[in-house]
Amino acid sequence: MRTTIDITLQEPRKAVDALSEASELSRQKIKDAMTKGACWWTHKGKQLRLRRATKELRAGVRLQLYYDEKVLARKPEDPVLLEDNGRYTVWFKPHGMLAQGSQWGDHCSLLRMAEIRLDRPCHLIHRLDADAAGLMLIAHDPKAAGALSQCFAARTMTKHYRARVTGVINAQDQLVNAPVEGKPATSRVTTLSASETDQTSLVQVSIETGRKHQIRRHLAGLGHPIVGDRLYGRPAPVPLQLLAFYLEFDCPLSKQRVTFRLPDQLDSLKQP
Repeated sequence: MRTTIDITLQEPRKAVDALSEASELSRQKIKDAMTKGACWWTHKGKQLRLRRATKELRAGVRLQLYYDEKVLARKPEDPVLLEDNGRYTVWFKPHGMLAQGSQWGDHCSLLRMAEIRLDRPCHLIHRLDADAAGLMLIAHDPKAAGALSQCFAARTMTKHYRARVTGVINAQDQLVNAPVEGKPATSRVTTLSASETDQTSLVQVSIETGRKHQIRRHLAGLGHPIVGDRLYGRPAPVPLQLLAFYLEFDCPLSKQRVTFRLPDQLDSLKQP
């Protein structure tokens, strides 16, 4: 079941009461959806998530509920906190987990799960495809978020990925300079190993830009889509075989060079 409720209160009401009367959903389902981030209200000109079902709202407030049973029923694998540096933390995001939520909810997002676990404000610094897995940074104050985001925007962040691709490819720091959605995009591909038997190859990809689906598009453009890539290749009985395993940068907060590498126990695409 998928439905959208969009109402403007004519009189002061509790959120759950107003939404219940405007829909066929039970109060319990509405409360669950609100807790999981599927309800929005307009406050001081801003659209914000409303999680507290019993909140008293004044007349004129706009309420929106985006209810999708499939989204709300999702239970992704838990992320792993790898390092806590106070103003930012380093996480392993598993396959299938969103970096941040959508209008339909945020309980399956790394950002929300980090907020709940740490009980601290969380700010997204960069993104990683939901289908991919690997290292992600989360900031815990606006200034830290801005400073760390600039490392990505200024292209001073060293980012390495591994991917299992279809077919045998022999590449040594091969430059791929194909635009993505009309914007410049640069990747470098190096073969780590290849299997004639499986007709697959393990490659390392370093990116200088961070366009949407850049690695997936570039590898597919070479004729070697990533195993499990439903968009640019073929579905497979395994998740998308793409892993962000290495980050290195000059930290604008500590003023030191920092390196983060995925631990072996979480590295599903280790080099043989």
